[in-house]
Amino acid sequence: MKPLRELKKLAQELNNTPNVKVALLGDTATQLLVTAIKGEAVDRGFSLDIYEGEYNQVERQLMDPTSELYDFDANIIVVFQSTHKLGEYHSSLSVEQQMLLAEERLSFVSMLCENTSFANKKFIYFNYPEIEDTVFGSYANKVESSFSYQVRKLNFELMNLARQYPNLFICDIAGLQNLFGRQFMFAPNVYMTTEMVLSVNALPYVASRVVDIIAAIKGLFKKCLILDLDNTVWGGVIGDDGLEGIELGHGLGIGKAFTEFQMWIKKLKQRGIIICVASKNNEDTAKEPFEKHPDMILKLNDIAVFLANWETKVDNIRTIQGILNIGFDSMVFLDDNPFERNMVRENIPGITVPELPEDPAMYLEYLYSQNLFETASYSNADKDRTKQYQVEAKRVSLSKTFTNEADFLKTLNMVSTVSGFTKFNTPRVAQLSQRSNQFNLRTIRYTEADIEKMAADPDAIDLSFTLEDKFGDNGLIAVIIMKKQDEETLFVDTWFMSCRVLKRGMENFTLNTMVEYAKAKGYKKIIGEFIPTPKNKMVEMHYLNLGFSRMVPETNKYVLDLTTYAPKKCYITKKEA
Repeated sequence: MKPLRELKKLAQELNNTPNVKVALLGDTATQLLVTAIKGEAVDRGFSLDIYEGEYNQVERQLMDPTSELYDFDANIIVVFQSTHKLGEYHSSLSVEQQMLLAEERLSFVSMLCENTSFANKKFIYFNYPEIEDTVFGSYANKVESSFSYQVRKLNFELMNLARQYPNLFICDIAGLQNLFGRQFMFAPNVYMTTEMVLSVNALPYVASRVVDIIAAIKGLFKKCLILDLDNTVWGGVIGDDGLEGIELGHGLGIGKAFTEFQMWIKKLKQRGIIICVASKNNEDTAKEPFEKHPDMILKLNDIAVFLANWETKVDNIRTIQGILNIGFDSMVFLDDNPFERNMVRENIPGITVPELPEDPAMYLEYLYSQNLFETASYSNADKDRTKQYQVEAKRVSLSKTFTNEADFLKTLNMVSTVSGFTKFNTPRVAQLSQRSNQFNLRTIRYTEADIEKMAADPDAIDLSFTLEDKFGDNGLIAVIIMKKQDEETLFVDTWFMSCRVLKRGMENFTLNTMVEYAKAKGYKKIIGEFIPTPKNKMVEMHYLNLGFSRMVPETNKYVLDLTTYAPKKCYITKKEA
């Protein structure tokens, strides 16, 4: 974690990447927090245009349509209402009013999320680190009017509100205080002279958590964890120490650290992170603990891609990237060996390589502090991601046995179910919009509420596509949103697709389906647009490759004449939902 002085320098650097407009409103001094957030964003490769609200004017700025906040028109609004100010307010209330403190604050947050003026905004709301005032001691847990009771109730119900409102994200600074302690987070002498409730040491960590959420909302988050094995997943060297000699287990000793580390990885896999192995080892030897060791938490079916050979880690990670079709900046690599870590950092730009502590007992506490796997969405489909990538590895292996791509595609027996947006697929459609970066023509992010609105729009054609073949079901993998431009023309507002299904003819199948639906409604033209981002260069020629003509003078827009359209060749069978 970079200290505040380094973040200050970074905050002054110019960055030419597109800005995200962020407003920060606080009831205490926030100048240094703004600086730290700017610096943290620059360190990650993007810049933020930040509006800092007036000191302790949170409610006025949010509720007054003539305030500077409304003029700034931020994409994301960060609200930091501190536990200290909440405590001052609590002290001024009667006992009966104190019992309603949490409900009062929750009603305010709900009102923000439901305010139509903020319909297209995202809120990041800080939760409340506890202040143990010892007025009741531990008995405060039984007294509803106590400050401790109200703060704990408030934090719990904020989580429920975040589940209710897709545009609300909780920045868990209470969790940071649990990790580092109150004395680290808060400096009383600084607060008395500056009204700043976050210590200088805590600011980089809080800023990092804010930027984690902003990056996740932007679709910039980690999807894959690549593991070394010896002295990383277990203690010892399997090739030298043998199955009985490696260190694992729940008893006393360092084996406990590796077992608990595996338990954490297992939970990551269950929430949808792709787990891979890149090990310098004989494959059979490397797999033996997964198959035979009684204390192994991870099993082979938890690993999406397993590479154990004598190639370099760099080459193996590149092979994994080729199979998964995700960016290197979506990957995290864990290895106990500093030499291997440096080799990967130097040769694979963008990949995250944490500096693991020398003592394996410290692995988890260090990784907890890094918050590597922040996300802006989660669905049940995430649980199946490992299986999908295991199946993809089998497809890649099979494709190498064919010299003719068409022959290979025919053998897959591919079927796609096409449907509009429904209450069943809306969460996955929204999630895919957040995750899709490379195959995303306009890179627009949607919440579930946005998708529901478009599903009800009579002038829009909304299509979702699944894909399954003889190896398994990939689930929902592509989304199209076309909007009426005039009586003869549809505009492709959105076209994104999972990179897992590239090179299978899905682009042709999707366009054939788009044309079919457009013609059925009497349209004669489809116009598409490509908005470049640092990640979507792979689809720069997408429309031209599909037979669209470039529009002049708007060189980033393309038109397709439906009256002369001939269906594209593909080997996918359509199945109506």
